[in-house]
Parts: sequence; C-alpha cells; structure tokens
Amino acid sequence: MNWFTNLFIGTGIAHSIFALCLVIGCGIFLSHKLKFRGITLGITWILFCGIAFSHLGMRLDPMVEAFAKDLGLILFVYSIGLQVGPGFFSSFGKQSLRMNLMAAAIVLLGCLTAYIIHLCSGVDIATMAGVLSGAVTNTPGLGAAEQAYMDIRGVSNPNIAAGYAMAYPLGVVGIILSLMAFKWIFRMSLDKEEEKVNATRKQQDEIEHIDIRLTNPQVDGIHLSELSQYCQVHFIVSRLVHPNGTDMIAESNSVLHMGDTIRVVIDKRYKKSIMLLGEQTKLDDQLAAPRSLVSRHIIVTKPELNGKRIGDLHVRETYRISITRIRRAGVDLLATHDLILQLGDRLTIVGEENVMPKLEQLFGNSAKKLDAPNLISLFFGIVLGIGLGSIPFSLPGLSQPFKLGLAGGTLIVAILIAYFGPKYKIVTFTTTSANLMIREIGISLFLAAVGLGAGKEFIPTLMNGGYVWIGYGVLITLIPLLTVGIISRLWLKLDYFSLMGLIAGSTTDPPALAYATAQSSQNDNAAVSYSTVYPLTMFLRVLTAQIMIMVLV
Repeated sequence: MNWFTNLFIGTGIAHSIFALCLVIGCGIFLSHKLKFRGITLGITWILFCGIAFSHLGMRLDPMVEAFAKDLGLILFVYSIGLQVGPGFFSSFGKQSLRMNLMAAAIVLLGCLTAYIIHLCSGVDIATMAGVLSGAVTNTPGLGAAEQAYMDIRGVSNPNIAAGYAMAYPLGVVGIILSLMAFKWIFRMSLDKEEEKVNATRKQQDEIEHIDIRLTNPQVDGIHLSELSQYCQVHFIVSRLVHPNGTDMIAESNSVLHMGDTIRVVIDKRYKKSIMLLGEQTKLDDQLAAPRSLVSRHIIVTKPELNGKRIGDLHVRETYRISITRIRRAGVDLLATHDLILQLGDRLTIVGEENVMPKLEQLFGNSAKKLDAPNLISLFFGIVLGIGLGSIPFSLPGLSQPFKLGLAGGTLIVAILIAYFGPKYKIVTFTTTSANLMIREIGISLFLAAVGLGAGKEFIPTLMNGGYVWIGYGVLITLIPLLTVGIISRLWLKLDYFSLMGLIAGSTTDPPALAYATAQSSQNDNAAVSYSTVYPLTMFLRVLTAQIMIMVLV
C-alpha cells in the first residue's frame, strides 16, 4: 500500500498532480454544494481545502508549489486582461468617469484603512495586504502581494495567504450586508427605484436611431458626405426616403433635398445637434410600399479583416449598404469611417436582401470559426507580460528597484494587446467560454498551491491570535464601502441598482453582483455599473497590493 500512501504524503510528479487535482476537485464540489441563502464562497473553497489537506500532511515540493502558483496566477490575470481590455480606456469617458473615481476611492480608502490598522495593531504590512485582499474578495491582489514579497525577500510568507483566508468569508458576507445597509440608510423602496430607472432609461442608451425630415434650407442640395461637417458630430445615415416614398440606401454622394427623410444612428448625447437639420418624424409612415430594405446582423470572422478600417472596405459604394452600428464586448459602437474592425464584431447592416449573401462571404459570418482559440497572442502576450513585469524601475523613496511583477506586467500587457492588438493585425478574440476556462484553470491552480503551502502554519497562527485578523477584515470591508457608497448616493444620485453594481464592481465580487442583479428583473443597471468600474478596479487592486509590499515591507 506504499504506492497509495505516497500519492497523499509522498513526493514526485504523480503526487503533485494528484494533490493539486484532489484539492481543486473537492473545492469546486463544495462551492456547488455549500450555500447559505444563495450565497457561496465560490471557488475560494479550493483555498480552504488546500489548507485542510496541508494541515493533514499533504504538501508540495517547494519548486512545484511555486511553479503551480505562478502559472495559475499568470493564466488568471492574463485572461482577465483580455476580457476587460477592449473596454478599459472607454471606462474613462465623461459619463463613467465619476463612477470610476468612486471605485478608485473605495480601493484607496481600503488601503488606507489597512495601513492605519497596521500602525495601531502592530500587525506586519505583509499580513495586512493578505487581509485586505481577503476583505475585498480579490484573489489577484493576493497573488500580486505574494509575488512582490517573493521578489523582495526571496521566500514566501504564509501569513499573506492566512490573512486572506481568514478575512475572505466575512468579506463576502460584509459586501452583501453593505448593499442591504444602503437600502435601510436611505429608506429605499425597490418599486420607487424601479420607477426612477424607467424614467431615465431612454437617456441611458448611448446609441439610437432617429428619423429626421429635412426642413433646413441650408442642407438643400448638399451631398450626404457633407452632412456630418455641417452638424459637427459623428453619425451614420442608414436610409434615405424621398417625399414620394422611395426608400433607398444612403450613399456618400447622395444629394439631399428639402422634404427628404433620413434615418440617423447617433450617440444620444449629440441628439440636439442633429435636430438642427429638421423635425423628428417616423419614417415607416412615409413609405409608399412595403420596404425593400432589410437589416441583418453579420459577424466578422475572417482574420484578414482584423485591424481593417471600415472605410477601407468601401462596402457602402460597392454593395449599396450601410453599416449602422457594431456590437463589441457588449458595447454598441457607431460604425464610423475610421473605426477599426476586430474579430468577433457583430455588424448591423441595412441594405437590399440580395446583397446579404455577398456580405456574409466578405465578413465571414461563421460563428464556428470563432471557436478555434488564438494561442499565438496568448503565449506571446504572456512572454511580453513576464518580460515587462521583470524590468526594474528606480523610484524615489524606494531602497530597491520597483517591479510590476508577474501579475502587474501580465495584466498590463493583456489589456494593451486586447485594446490595440487589432490595429496591428493581432488576433486577440477569444470566446467567452474559452476565456472562462483559462481563467478558472488558472485561479484553481493558484488557490490550490497557496492553500497547500499555507496550511502548515494556518491553525497555529489562528490559535495564536490570528482570529483578530477577521475583525480587521470586517473593518476594511465596511468602512470604504459605506463611506463611498453614501457619497455616491448623495453626490452622483445613483439609483439603488447602479449603487449595488458600483459596490460589487469595486470589490470585483461575483456573489455581490449576483445578489444585486437578483433584486430586479426589469433593468440591468447593476451589471452595467459593475462592468463600468471593473476594469480599472481590477488594475488598481493588483497594483496597490504590490505597492503596499514593496514600499512598506
């Protein structure tokens, strides 16, 4: 039976793989089975299973443990970067800037709270970095803190993982309790909040189509291509209807006349500018016969179109069609002349039905082709991320050079590749399921390795006063969320659902988002707010965790 015993407490490759898979399997099983009123600790059960098995004597070779931990962290962080990259820079737009400022305030106030507790209690800053990551349920922050500590001291610190494990459970509960607290503090009624959302729903949609009957004499006789210059805003004209009811595709050389009706696709913020052309009407009522034009959704699946500008394809002139909008990563974009296409874009095209098959051939429109993973950008991106994370930077006030580390360097490269890659013909598209698989495998490996490494010291640390860290974690969870949440409600006038999304996004906490979305089936404000602040928050969580270790340890 020695072979069986060696699988549990032995050494070697078989033992290491067996231990990691056993811990991961048990953790995922518990994440599905152990719930309290719909709330679960999720995949973090893997960490607790690792601690339990390690306490019972199951350990990994230090080199194998470090490899599994770092590889898992890299895969996890890189997949997150690919996901948030396309919308990362747009999250700094005017409309969402204030919400991102509130999320950043939550991150920084959490760091400040942890630092004050460190000064008052004497708990070392490395442990407080772990407690902070657990209190806000942010695993990448834990990885960044551990990696930074390893870079500085050359050894791992089990107290970082121990602090994370102790603070995490009440971190999950505390975030959801803070969402409930706002409802009590402001005496909110879900029905009234729904009414508030419904009253402003039209203003929240960034892109819409408007039918305009031209009554402004100054546009009589000009070409369609000159219309945007006249209004000084970007918009797309998808259809043109003459007073006799003739329905036609709007082309750049089409001549406009008084009484013509155009269908405009425009950002709602600039709606007033387009109204200078004439009066709003309803195009469908003016058609002399059933419309001959159709609208189709076509997906860009040909790799050679990745990075191409829409204007360079000349589809409007060649096929007499109009691309009105593009849906990318859940966001609608205006299909302007200079917009760069990316693999996976879904185009909304208006034109005659007989040309649609040709357009499908042009753009690909084969969802099956998107199932194939693009591994080149994945592995070369990781190579660049590790390279960037290893570059030492000399900063004033630091006794040794600062490094972004594996987490920080990989995350930054992933965001940049996802955003700028198509411009340089780099295919970065990954299906949601493939991205999620990479992410889950990465975080599972990381948590299992961390748990198996921290378990030996976990129980002694807990019995020797480590339980106090749980209370510190509660303070780090609640103080920033309640403070900034109240300010957001009073200053930004956020509805309850958007406020819940902001809180969940600023802690990157899926259980909190699930709770928030369950409060309403009539709007998606919670999910929209979550996705608005998530990219910046994730970046800040990783960066601040490293800075705390590198500057204060």
